[in-house]
Amino acid sequence: MKYVLVTGGVVSGLGKGVTASSIGLLLKACGLRVTSIKIDPYLNTDAGTMSPFEHGEVFVLDDGGEVDLDLGNYERFLDIKLTRDNNITTGKIYQSVIDKERRGDYLGKTVQVVPHITDAIQEWIERVAIVPVDGKEGPADVCVIELGGTIGDIESMPFIEALGQFSYRVGPGNFCLIHVSLVPVLNVVGEQKTKPTQHSVRGLRGLGLTPNILACRSTKALDENVKAKLSQFCHVPAENIITLYDVPNIWHIPLLLRDQKAHEAILKRLNLIGVAREPDLKEWTIRTEVCDTLHNPVRIAMVGKYTGLSDAYLSVLKALLHASVACHRKLIVEWIAADDLEDVTAKEAPDAHKAAWDLLKGADGILVPGGFGDRGVQGKILAAKYAREKDVPFLGICLGMQIAVIEFARSVLGLQDANSTEFDPKTKNPCVIFMPEGSKTHMGGTMRLGSRRTYFEFADCKSAKLYGGVSFVDERHRHRYEVNPNMTSQLEDAGLSFVGKDETGHRMEIVELPDHPYFVGVQFHPEFKSRPGKPSALFLGLIAAACDHVSSVVPKKIVMSNGQSMIKGHQNGNATKLSNGLVNGVYSNGNGVHF
Repeated sequence: MKYVLVTGGVVSGLGKGVTASSIGLLLKACGLRVTSIKIDPYLNTDAGTMSPFEHGEVFVLDDGGEVDLDLGNYERFLDIKLTRDNNITTGKIYQSVIDKERRGDYLGKTVQVVPHITDAIQEWIERVAIVPVDGKEGPADVCVIELGGTIGDIESMPFIEALGQFSYRVGPGNFCLIHVSLVPVLNVVGEQKTKPTQHSVRGLRGLGLTPNILACRSTKALDENVKAKLSQFCHVPAENIITLYDVPNIWHIPLLLRDQKAHEAILKRLNLIGVAREPDLKEWTIRTEVCDTLHNPVRIAMVGKYTGLSDAYLSVLKALLHASVACHRKLIVEWIAADDLEDVTAKEAPDAHKAAWDLLKGADGILVPGGFGDRGVQGKILAAKYAREKDVPFLGICLGMQIAVIEFARSVLGLQDANSTEFDPKTKNPCVIFMPEGSKTHMGGTMRLGSRRTYFEFADCKSAKLYGGVSFVDERHRHRYEVNPNMTSQLEDAGLSFVGKDETGHRMEIVELPDHPYFVGVQFHPEFKSRPGKPSALFLGLIAAACDHVSSVVPKKIVMSNGQSMIKGHQNGNATKLSNGLVNGVYSNGNGVHF
């Protein structure tokens, strides 16, 4: 097993996750099999209970792991399926060591950071690195490890020590260290400054790790004299100093690395010259160029409660981007704080209220993402009501679906007190109820999590058509509340259609308004499985509908690959290839390049 470690220095937020993902993609393009591990030095066992405002979104894996958002970058770039063990935290390591100590595994020895914690870290890395994540048999060729935080942080010291030992143990031909650092340009001088990187590398070397490659973040490409200076003071060959300068979108980063021969430096360090081929990034390059040249806009109103931090909805944004590129439209996201739409805001902050409604009314489509808590719920309900009444394309995800059901019950059924028991435990018309297997006393990992199967009830619903005519789909979940099955008959009689359910038929997974251009709500999170080359079917439907091109991606009739029309019920079948180019939610330009 070969290991590539990515560390960061000077400041946080330099883009280590994107860099690690891009390195993995580049190595994969060289014909190597790649897996990834993210190390987060915080004490939480996982990201499940962390505020989106503080840490960004919680990314959910197939196995139900609630992990750091960087694992989402890995999955999207590499098109792999990771596990919860691919995210290592201080909390997980200490918990595993303490569990061993309680069982008596250490035979009475004093349990210390060195060697017990450091050994546990190394064992975890080696154990997870050999687990295949690309659907093939056997271990990967290379494991890309990202160490979160910044070199010098107290909390990351055990990991630094463990990785130092690890690099010595596996040997120089099996370990490559890439250090991502900052080369700022001071406006007063207009000169690229190397001192922050020098200090960062000196600190790294003092901790027992020597970088083999420097990836320097800067506003523009490094001058040759700056590279020479960094090479001299950081003891890194000039050809191993890469510039990650500002680009229009992050899809350029793998191309930057390729153009600066980063793969050659890595392969040489890992003794893989002659084993790997030249990187093939043709499709990636075409997709990146298409993204850069788009100019016809599609405006999507994002109505949420964490709109102050875009990372809180990172996967949703990426899924929208994947779908908009597939439809050859330039994505413009209109951020709307849900509580700004509410009547209370109209009295307290009329300008904010007017601005929010102006954005909503000017949007081509409306998306209400998931969330927890009652803040902004009334605003989300008003957004769903506007979309339903004005025939504006709408996609509700998790809480967004529940909101759509509540709004329908209030407006169409006349049940003014219809609500979720999450927001009103005493409501007489509970449209959304607490799940029987959930927990109200413990927050972390107690929801309905991970990949679950949804069966389509009708072949002619928009969702089934968008997914390509399959009888079921597997999507990832993260929720504690669900639509009340005792009210579904009443809602369906009034015109709402629950077109997707779980295997029991009692859990509502997908809801649609049949007579609406595009009004879809889903209990799961389709954004987590969207990829740059394989946009999520439901996001593709939203963007296509927002462009008034929904007929181009939703055929009038679905015939399954076995030649049978799908009827109501749970049938097994594979996706069919449609004449318009949509295959399993992948849109083709006709030249073999899938968007």
